[in-house]
Amino acid sequence: MEFLAQCNARKAKESNPACQLIVKRRTDDHPPQIAVAFVNGVEEVFDGTSTPSQTIRNMILEKGQLLETEQMFREAGETWPVIIPDEELNQPAPSIKSRKKAEDKQ
Repeated sequence: MEFLAQCNARKAKESNPACQLIVKRRTDDHPPQIAVAFVNGVEEVFDGTSTPSQTIRNMILEKGQLLETEQMFREAGETWPVIIPDEELNQPAPSIKSRKKAEDKQ
Protein backbone atom coordinates (compact mmCIF):
# COMPACT_ATOMS: atom_id res chain seq x y z
CA MET A 1 0.00 0.00 0.00
CA GLU A 2 2.89 2.36 0.73
CA PHE A 3 4.22 1.96 -2.82
CA LEU A 4 0.77 2.68 -4.26
CA ALA A 5 0.51 5.80 -2.10
CA GLN A 6 3.91 7.01 -3.33
CA CYS A 7 2.91 6.45 -6.96
CA ASN A 8 -0.34 8.36 -6.46
CA ALA A 9 1.40 11.33 -4.84
CA ARG A 10 1.12 14.61 -6.74
CA LYS A 11 4.90 14.97 -7.12
CA ALA A 12 5.23 11.47 -8.62
CA LYS A 13 2.38 12.05 -11.05
CA GLU A 14 3.83 15.40 -12.16
CA SER A 15 7.29 13.90 -12.70
CA ASN A 16 5.95 11.13 -14.96
CA PRO A 17 2.49 11.86 -16.32
CA ALA A 18 2.68 8.87 -18.69
CA CYS A 19 2.93 6.44 -15.76
CA GLN A 20 -0.10 4.20 -15.47
CA LEU A 21 -1.21 2.41 -12.34
CA ILE A 22 -3.38 -0.66 -12.51
CA VAL A 23 -4.58 -2.15 -9.25
CA LYS A 24 -5.73 -5.77 -9.30
CA ARG A 25 -7.19 -6.91 -6.01
CA ARG A 26 -6.75 -10.59 -5.26
CA THR A 27 -9.25 -12.65 -3.33
CA ASP A 28 -7.13 -15.79 -3.00
CA ASP A 29 -4.33 -16.63 -0.55
CA HIS A 30 -1.53 -15.55 -2.90
CA PRO A 31 0.76 -12.93 -1.29
CA PRO A 32 0.51 -9.41 -2.71
CA GLN A 33 2.73 -8.65 -5.69
CA ILE A 34 3.85 -5.48 -7.37
CA ALA A 35 4.47 -5.80 -11.11
CA VAL A 36 6.28 -2.99 -12.88
CA ALA A 37 6.17 -2.97 -16.69
CA PHE A 38 8.62 -0.75 -18.57
CA VAL A 39 8.25 0.81 -22.02
CA ASN A 40 10.60 -1.79 -23.52
CA GLY A 41 8.28 -4.61 -22.43
CA VAL A 42 10.37 -5.86 -19.52
CA GLU A 43 8.34 -6.65 -16.41
CA GLU A 44 9.71 -6.92 -12.88
CA VAL A 45 7.60 -8.57 -10.16
CA PHE A 46 8.17 -7.93 -6.45
CA ASP A 47 6.84 -9.56 -3.32
CA GLY A 48 4.60 -6.87 -1.85
CA THR A 49 5.03 -8.18 1.68
CA SER A 50 8.83 -8.14 1.91
CA THR A 51 10.18 -5.58 -0.60
CA PRO A 52 10.37 -2.04 0.77
CA SER A 53 8.70 0.57 -1.42
CA GLN A 54 11.96 2.57 -1.49
CA THR A 55 13.75 -0.44 -3.00
CA ILE A 56 11.14 -0.70 -5.75
CA ARG A 57 11.28 3.05 -6.37
CA ASN A 58 15.09 3.01 -6.66
CA MET A 59 14.95 0.08 -9.09
CA ILE A 60 12.42 1.93 -11.26
CA LEU A 61 14.60 5.07 -11.32
CA GLU A 62 17.73 3.06 -12.22
CA LYS A 63 15.92 1.17 -14.97
CA GLY A 64 14.48 4.44 -16.28
CA GLN A 65 17.97 5.94 -16.54
CA LEU A 66 19.18 2.86 -18.39
CA LEU A 67 16.28 3.10 -20.84
CA GLU A 68 16.97 6.81 -21.43
CA THR A 69 20.65 6.05 -22.10
CA GLU A 70 19.73 3.26 -24.50
CA GLN A 71 17.33 5.56 -26.35
CA MET A 72 19.97 8.29 -26.58
CA PHE A 73 22.49 5.90 -28.16
CA ARG A 74 19.92 4.49 -30.60
CA GLU A 75 18.80 7.99 -31.66
CA ALA A 76 22.46 8.85 -32.32
CA GLY A 77 22.72 5.82 -34.61
CA GLU A 78 24.90 3.84 -32.22
CA THR A 79 24.42 0.16 -31.50
CA TRP A 80 23.11 -0.99 -28.15
CA PRO A 81 24.41 -2.34 -25.93
CA VAL A 82 27.72 -0.56 -26.33
CA ILE A 83 30.55 -3.06 -26.59
CA ILE A 84 33.87 -1.76 -25.27
CA PRO A 85 36.84 -3.82 -26.51
CA ASP A 86 38.94 -5.47 -23.80
CA GLU A 87 42.06 -3.55 -24.86
CA GLU A 88 40.24 -0.27 -24.22
CA LEU A 89 38.99 -1.45 -20.83
CA ASN A 90 42.56 -2.21 -19.76
CA GLN A 91 43.98 1.17 -20.79
CA PRO A 92 44.85 3.47 -17.91
CA ALA A 93 42.56 6.46 -17.61
CA PRO A 94 44.34 9.79 -17.82
CA SER A 95 44.19 11.55 -14.49
CA ILE A 96 43.82 15.27 -14.06
CA LYS A 97 46.77 15.39 -11.65
CA SER A 98 49.13 13.72 -14.14
CA ARG A 99 48.11 16.11 -16.91
CA LYS A 100 48.45 19.15 -14.62
CA LYS A 101 51.94 18.07 -13.48
CA ALA A 102 53.03 17.69 -17.10
CA GLU A 103 51.73 21.17 -17.90
CA ASP A 104 53.48 22.66 -14.87
CA LYS A 105 56.84 21.18 -15.98
CA GLN A 106 56.65 22.96 -19.35
